[in-house]
Amino acid sequence: MEWIEFARVEGVPLAGEIVHAEDNWQEPGGGGAVAAVQMAKLAGGATLFTALGDDELGHRARDELIALGLRVEVAWRDEPQRRGFVHVDAAGERTITVIGERLGPRGDDTLPWEELSEVDCVYFTAGDAAALRASRTAHTLVATSRGLSTLIDAGVELDALVASGNDAGEHYERGQIEPEPRVVVRTAGAAGGQWERPDGESGRWQATPLPGPMSDAYGCGDSFAGGLTYGLGAGMALDDALGLGARCGAANFTGRGPYEAQLSGRPPSRPRAR
Repeated sequence: MEWIEFARVEGVPLAGEIVHAEDNWQEPGGGGAVAAVQMAKLAGGATLFTALGDDELGHRARDELIALGLRVEVAWRDEPQRRGFVHVDAAGERTITVIGERLGPRGDDTLPWEELSEVDCVYFTAGDAAALRASRTAHTLVATSRGLSTLIDAGVELDALVASGNDAGEHYERGQIEPEPRVVVRTAGAAGGQWERPDGESGRWQATPLPGPMSDAYGCGDSFAGGLTYGLGAGMALDDALGLGARCGAANFTGRGPYEAQLSGRPPSRPRAR
């Protein structure tokens, strides 16, 4: 996760240009934080296993994530908390600058890894191979392709891999992970996305219409992943879980920042996960 400073502008500045922010705010962000809060809003609670910088921003991030409804288990690092700066333009698109090294929990951190064997679903965004193997003890394990090298090293079977059809940093080619994920989900923003199983079976889903005026796109993909993970952990069919994820992503787009408009309330079938 990162500590994010947001600035709403008419357009992202060109080289040498000065623009004035119409609105600005700060809050914790990043794929792990956003997905965890979305899962908590669906399940009634969730635990975030994370690593944070042992500085003012790291401790502030922990406090605000707890205020957002999470139980937070932290491995503190003797380094600055990773930060980010986000421009949100008039079309709601976000442009992100990340500052600092990516932090993630390790299997040798003093965290309650044994609890993961008791939960229905885990969404893995960052960490080492040992952390991913501990996560595999959960009933359902979903991961993002952002940490592809860890997924390759761990050698565990994922129930689903969330990749991107548009973002080069989240690209996945079949065969990069062994064993192959049971399903690879490739998002495409407003175009929905497609999924594929190792046997070649594939399909598509459509994006959900926005439930209100657009605000900003930051966190839409991570809210989608949180909803998808919750749905699979709840035993939903893939199409239903993808539909839930799409509704989560659409709802996110209508709020200021990643948390204001996230989908809340428990669907009829829900997991026991914390």
